[in-house]
Amino acid sequence: MMFGLRKLLSVAVLTAAAFHSSLAASDPTAGKLLAEGRVDDAILLLRGRINGAPNDAQSFSLLCRAYFMLGEWNPGITACEKAVSVDPDNIEYHSWLGRIYGEKADHSSFITAARLAGKVRNEFETAVRLDPNSVDARADLADFYLEAPGIVGGGKGKAEAQAQKIAALDPAQAHRVKARMAEEEKDYVTAEKEYRIAIQLSGGKAGTWLNLARFYRHVGRWNEMEDAIRHATAPEMNRPDLLMGAAEMLINAKRDLPDATELLRRYLSSNATVEDAPVFKAQYLLGTILEREGDKQAAAEQYRAALSLAKNFSPARDALNRLKQ
Repeated sequence: MMFGLRKLLSVAVLTAAAFHSSLAASDPTAGKLLAEGRVDDAILLLRGRINGAPNDAQSFSLLCRAYFMLGEWNPGITACEKAVSVDPDNIEYHSWLGRIYGEKADHSSFITAARLAGKVRNEFETAVRLDPNSVDARADLADFYLEAPGIVGGGKGKAEAQAQKIAALDPAQAHRVKARMAEEEKDYVTAEKEYRIAIQLSGGKAGTWLNLARFYRHVGRWNEMEDAIRHATAPEMNRPDLLMGAAEMLINAKRDLPDATELLRRYLSSNATVEDAPVFKAQYLLGTILEREGDKQAAAEQYRAALSLAKNFSPARDALNRLKQ
């Protein structure tokens, strides 16, 4: 299926950082652990809190996000559903529940994904109803409408209606949605134009450049992808969370691995790690590069470092087991 967060990352790079910062401020201990990638410690802390306060909606929401980082959709969904049941008027809780439903859908059979699609739509529509002026909520909903088939509530017309609503709130985000619409229809000339308008209207923000890079990767324009990545990751952009996303794009495209290595090391050595770019995932990605380069010992060290923060992070665990064989 095609309506999980994997397809909605272009929304996340534009909007998620502010949300995480505000939540971390309201809960500095758990928020700090998640920002540092110490997901095992965060889960232990949050479960202890929930044992003492079984109706602590914020702890359930944070627990959901911790499991989201690990790709453990089922316990994450349980935690998110509990947060929503305790505080049904919280837009952020509905948004996260919709996102984790979407991720499970992306990793499920067609039948399961189709069943979950209605839940994704309901959560995103509820978030918009709770706060019609939320750009994040409308962007999530627009991408759902764009990606989901009509039989489960998707539709280009619905996505376009959301883009029109977003235009009054955040013109750059509206053009990103329009770019995605054109991209889905394989109108790549219009898509590129819309992505560049989004860059211009945003004042050249790093996230809009990374969205353009993703587009270039999709259409196989590798040199232009790398140029957009350089814009997105320039030091003056000051978006540490995007360093890992840019590095992962280069790794998946098998392009400029030395630059990907530099971006990951730059992120890991910074004092500005964020939940959106888990440290353990950055370590795992660095390990994959080192493994490709034949340095199995250094790769194993990175995989072990990742597992020291997130013992159930299966990509690192599987990679380490592969090296042992």
